[in-house]
Amino acid sequence: MLQLAKISSKGQVTVPAEVRKTLQLKTGDTLAWEVQEDGKISVRRIEPIDVDYISALSGTLSEWSSAEDAEAYRDL
Repeated sequence: MLQLAKISSKGQVTVPAEVRKTLQLKTGDTLAWEVQEDGKISVRRIEPIDVDYISALSGTLSEWSSAEDAEAYRDL
């Protein structure tokens, strides 16, 4: 299913109704955008527990914050 949307001057986009229905999106839901190395993008709805968990983890992993660390651990 191909769905099109335009980006506004503020960088905003309206998620097409069919996509919202398929992803079961509602007001206040959070979307995760993942950029692949080949330039493809995937978007998924994440549960609030996912956001809380990721936020909690990010503070504990600050020692892995350099470009060198990202390169060393990218295949994990």
